[in-house]
Amino acid sequence: MNKKKISIVVPVYFNAGSLPRLFDELRAVEEQLRERSLGLELIFVDDGSRDNSLEKLLEFKKSRPETIVAKLTRNFGAVHCSKTGIRFVTGDAFMVLAADLQDPPRLILEMVDKWLAGSKFVICERFTREDPFVSKLYSKLYYTMLRTFVIRDYPEGGYDMALMDKAFLPHIVNSSKSVFTPLLAYWLGYKPEIIQYHRPKREHGKSGWTFAKKFNAFLDVMLGFSITPIRAISALGALVSLCSFVYGVSVVINAWLGDIPVQGFATVVALITFLLGLIILMLGVIGEYLWRIFDETNKRPETVIEEVY
Repeated sequence: MNKKKISIVVPVYFNAGSLPRLFDELRAVEEQLRERSLGLELIFVDDGSRDNSLEKLLEFKKSRPETIVAKLTRNFGAVHCSKTGIRFVTGDAFMVLAADLQDPPRLILEMVDKWLAGSKFVICERFTREDPFVSKLYSKLYYTMLRTFVIRDYPEGGYDMALMDKAFLPHIVNSSKSVFTPLLAYWLGYKPEIIQYHRPKREHGKSGWTFAKKFNAFLDVMLGFSITPIRAISALGALVSLCSFVYGVSVVINAWLGDIPVQGFATVVALITFLLGLIILMLGVIGEYLWRIFDETNKRPETVIEEVY
């Protein structure tokens, strides 16, 4: 009989400081998986790091030859990097694990036990976190909007760490370039088993998850999974049209009654700029949708692998 196997994908970007401890923790997890008669497949993807992360990954591979290490030509972003690693998955269940140790590897065993008990989807929800105030504020706003406009029962604290059965694999691998993988996995409809945990403070390096990347991820989520933005601008356009119509009728009636003053320059300019601003906003949202259609049809690769070790 072939032994069942758990695949773990680790995107790496400037994580040289945390990798040695991560290797030790993954080895400990592997030992305990063996006690459960499970194998472990480790897949590391270097997302264009310019420190010595790749050297540390190759040193680890020397001591554990079955480890897969893929090097991308440049930084493509965590989501694309993770999806690249998922293409190498051959296990019966798989997950993506952050290399910065803010998502504790010890949770893997608890997730695996729930998977062995029959759950196809196990997620770790952050119920508290030791992050900077601005990051916590952004996350709170982000997940509030996500639950309001996209998926109402999405975990309130969000999640990155999830163990998925191999049934998820084709849906994740064949998803669009701009899709946000954790949200897609939840959207598929499998009922998740939820493990709550405290996210500790980052001890090594500085997060590459900048505000610009967070904002782009937010746009991908809102425009990739929700029709709410385009319906909102349609409703706003209809409301402005109605107000303009009412205003026009009042002007005609006042003119017919001979009770209309000479219109001032400020009023005309205010109306024109307000309406033009709405038009530009609406065209911008429509343009975002059109860009995503173009991005999916232009055959541009999601990532470029320089070498696989």
